Parts: sequence; C-alpha cells; structure tokens
Amino acid sequence: MNSSEIIEKYNSAVVRSYGRLDLALESGSGAAGIDADGRRYIDFGSGIGTNSLGYADSAWADAVSAQAHRLQHTSNYYYNSTTAEFAAKLTAMTDTDKLFFGNSGAEANECAIKIARKRSFDKYGDQNRTTIITLVNSFHGRTVTTLSATGQDSFHNYFFPFTPGFKYVEANNIQALREAIDDKVCAIMFEFIQGEGGVIPLNQDFVDEIFALARKHDLTTISDEVQTGVGRTGRLLAAEHFGVKPDIVTLAKGLGGGLPIGVCLTRGEYANVLTPGTHGSTFGGNPVVCAGGLVVLKRLSDEKFMAEIAHKSEYFRRSLEALPRVKSVSGIGLMLGAELDGIGAADVLKLALDRGLLVLTAKTKLRCLPPLTITCEQIDAGMAILKDILS
Repeated sequence: MNSSEIIEKYNSAVVRSYGRLDLALESGSGAAGIDADGRRYIDFGSGIGTNSLGYADSAWADAVSAQAHRLQHTSNYYYNSTTAEFAAKLTAMTDTDKLFFGNSGAEANECAIKIARKRSFDKYGDQNRTTIITLVNSFHGRTVTTLSATGQDSFHNYFFPFTPGFKYVEANNIQALREAIDDKVCAIMFEFIQGEGGVIPLNQDFVDEIFALARKHDLTTISDEVQTGVGRTGRLLAAEHFGVKPDIVTLAKGLGGGLPIGVCLTRGEYANVLTPGTHGSTFGGNPVVCAGGLVVLKRLSDEKFMAEIAHKSEYFRRSLEALPRVKSVSGIGLMLGAELDGIGAADVLKLALDRGLLVLTAKTKLRCLPPLTITCEQIDAGMAILKDILS
C-alpha cells in the first residue's frame, strides 16, 4: 500500500482521537525514517522521545528478536531471567531499591500515586491525608486519575467526575507551594522539565524547597521522569542535574527503545508499600520489552555514549539559537523547545514535514526530542531545513 491507502484504511477502522499528520512511516534507520512512498525524513521527534536509539537499532532489534524466539510472555505468577536482569540493572543504575513494572508513563504515575497514598494511610491511618500537590502546566498521563493530576485546565473536561485529591501550584512559585501544604497533603509530584507544558525547567531553588518542605512535613516526593529520563537530558535521570533523590521516580518512553514500558522506581520505605494484591499489570515486565530495555541500559552505561549525548546537546542548542526567528531556547540536553517570533510552531511543523523533517510542538514552542543516536551531520541537515523555513 502507498501512503494514501494506508491512511484511508487506518482512518476507516480507528477512532480519531489524534490529529494525525498525513505521513505513513514504514521503516527507518537511526534518526532517519522512511514513508510508504519511499521518502526519507530526518527525525527530531523520536516518537515523542520513545525511540531513544533511533529506528531499528541493530543490537536492539537482535535482542528483541532473540527473546521473542525464546519466550514472549509469562504471567506475573512466574519469574524469568530477562525481566530479573533488567530490574536489577535499572535499580542499580538509578540508585533505587525496587521497581514496579507497567506499560506506559500513565501506568507508572498511577502506581506512584497509589504508593504515596497507601504509605500515608499505613503510617497515619488517615483517609483524609491523600492530597497530592502537582504543578500548573504539568502533564502526567491520559487516564482519569493522571488527567486529574495534570495541572492544565484544558484536560479537565468531558470525563467527569475527575479523581479528587489533587492541588495545583504554579511552577517555581515557592510561596504558593508553601501555602498549599496543609494536614491533608501527602505528596508533591513534579516534572523537572515540563515537557508537554512548554519545555520549561524548574528552578534549582524551587526544587530545593520541594525537598525541604517534604522533609519538614513528611511528604512523599514523586518525580515524573517519563520524558526527562533515560539519558534525554545528558544524564540518566534529570534529577542528577538538580542534586536530589526523590522517593519515587517514574520512567517510560525511551526506556524500552520503542516498545511499551513504564516503571515506578522506589527508594527506602517506599519499596515495601505495595503488598500482594494491592496493585498489578498483566503485561508489566514483559520479557521482550525488557530485552530491548537491556540494550538501552547497556548503551546508557557507556561513558563515551553519554559524553556524545552531552556534546550533541550543546551542538543542537547552539544550532537552534542561531536560526532566524528563534527568540529563545529552553530545556536541557536533547529535550529542547524553541520560542519563535512571527510564525506559529504548528505551521513550522507542517512546513518541515513537507521538506522531510519531523519535529514536535509544545504549547507555542517548537519542540525537539531527537534520538540519542542522532549524528551532528543529521542535526545540520535538519537545521538547514528549519533555516529555510524560518528565513
């Protein structure tokens, strides 16, 4: 089938809950995707940060294939070596104690919310000490509860009643954070960089205050690193840039290298809050996904590879800042947003697609989340397309 036929067949059978572009990708390699008509695209989006090693990385594909030929699934009645190895490696690399496996960022965040509330109930026996503070402009998922945790009014519609027990505070507003804490609050949940909210990093003093207040009031700290984690910022976790260790960390997106995964990492007392029967996931810890994830973790444990990400991050930022009509660039590592002057980010996205470049948007910004394996030559080629558009 050509692109038009694929798009027509898909739209005839699938609910239109997305505003899709007229592009049908069929194959790819590294940071280059190829559509059904054979046209090649440079990818500055990596499946919204999910294809961390790019398209069809050979080591990743071989590991996934080999695991699929051995064992594709086992229920959580049983154990398997691939999942055990992945869990042990990830907890060691992130300096956490135990994790829970799910299949998405939303699932990981749901698990974090349940752990925070159960820990509070177990310790205080108070059914009212359940409120979780999140940040205005945050994004934590599409389930009813993670939508409730999301601090954006545009998401709080249609699906009433929303899950109660969330309170929203403006990011980087220390006084507002202090005033929001009362005897009903059990946790503070945040993204170090608000991705969907406009690629906006938190200030160091605000992060420090989150942890100071958490210690003072015995609150759980939950960092949503679904988009910022897995090397995206040049470190394994964005928390490393801020010098803090949250009680709970959620990861997803790039962790599976393109296959669905979500994990909720825990430290200290939080590692033992969930007990048999209190939470579950049929596909959580799938061995095929974990086989791919082990390849991602192996790459991220390579100091040379991480140094290359840091180098390319600076190269990418400087290239963006040098483009015409770019007013400012926000973000850390290979998670960057460009504020544009005199042209809409959505318009640039469509014009870039026509010229063979895949980019993203976040609010009014042009958002870039390229594969961690992108080359400087591919960055140059993509920037040339953006320069042509913005000129």
